[in-house]
Amino acid sequence: MVEYMNIDLLNLLNETAPVKYAYIDPGTGSMLFTILIGAVSVVIYGLRGFFIKLRYSFNKDAKKNENTLPFVIFSDDKRYWNTFGPICEELEKRKQKTVYLTQSEDDPAFNANYEYIQPEFIGEGNKGFAKLNMLDADVLLSTTPSLDVYQWKRSKNVKYYVHILHAANDATSYRMFGIDYYDAVIVSGQYQKEQIRKLEELRHLPEKEVEVLGIPYLDVMKKRYESEKYDHTEKTVLLAPTWGPYGLLNKYGEKILDALLKTGYHVIVRPHPQSFSSEKEMLEGLMKKYPDSDQLEWNRDRDNFSCLNRSDIMISDFSGVIFDFSLVFDRPILYADVSFDKSVYDAWWLDEEMWTFRSLPRLGRQLKEEDLSDLKKVIDDTMNSEELQRSREEVRKECWEHMGESASLVADYLVNKVKEVSEVKE
Repeated sequence: MVEYMNIDLLNLLNETAPVKYAYIDPGTGSMLFTILIGAVSVVIYGLRGFFIKLRYSFNKDAKKNENTLPFVIFSDDKRYWNTFGPICEELEKRKQKTVYLTQSEDDPAFNANYEYIQPEFIGEGNKGFAKLNMLDADVLLSTTPSLDVYQWKRSKNVKYYVHILHAANDATSYRMFGIDYYDAVIVSGQYQKEQIRKLEELRHLPEKEVEVLGIPYLDVMKKRYESEKYDHTEKTVLLAPTWGPYGLLNKYGEKILDALLKTGYHVIVRPHPQSFSSEKEMLEGLMKKYPDSDQLEWNRDRDNFSCLNRSDIMISDFSGVIFDFSLVFDRPILYADVSFDKSVYDAWWLDEEMWTFRSLPRLGRQLKEEDLSDLKKVIDDTMNSEELQRSREEVRKECWEHMGESASLVADYLVNKVKEVSEVKE
């Protein structure tokens, strides 16, 4: 009963686990806290929704319902345009009328100049969710989890909710119940479908529709890479950690930056965007001690393509960008030896190691603290490994099906679903 993955990958995983009391085991403590917060939220947002509806019931203008929208896309942040953009392009080709609701005033959708895609800013936070809760539409697509868990409730006037994963990682990396109340989920690999089926069985939920249709933004990134390959004249290491207490910068901090500078390689440090607000003090301290120089640069570009393309190897933890780098650019990673508490995530329900962590050894080598003393050798050995190159292809096949076809397949599915749902009599 909780929030989002965003997806950073597992910081999707973007909130720390609840406080655990000494007399309760960690799993039980987290569950009880989650249930309590969820119950309180249901009451609060239930009352909020009641009063909003009551207000509108006395508003004659609001009573004049518009015609049901055939298809709606909801984005809670502009950064998901890399997922929705390719899909919108395909929907535009099919002349599918679509309303694109976003909680970012500067969403790239407003600059796309579509004829059939209509972008609309609905407000941030609860203001936007209040509108969604009274939406009238046939089909809605979103990357946002926790539908019908927190403030975003299923509208009685929306017939079908479709969720699309925005990363190639575990479908269980959302906080608990993240996708339980969607009618359908679009995934990129068969393993994700199997995870969803296991959760449904454990929770005694009816089977939702799960379609393996690939992942649009990786297709676009791959196509871009093939046309913009970079001439690597200088060995470059990209340090790209996620944020939060399990993140690499929190664990190693100055130690890893010192070790990287000793290699003599060019270093790009690209913190997770959330770090600049949630870990401001820590990050500002590091940036002051290790300022931009000829050897080291701090990167805050909105588009991460350039720094990925320029880098020969990535050092990260469990950030979702690992998969972008390894699978699209076919380059190795070093992943930090960090712990991860899955007790508040859907993965807690499954008696198996998360696919993400099972995959990391096939994408690169684990970086341990003792490796920092000779980091250059570790980097060189990892970059020259032919075995890792072969195993990256195995991971790619598991999590990235329908390569190059995803946006088209997703658009076909959505157009057909709109037609199917609109023909069903109430």
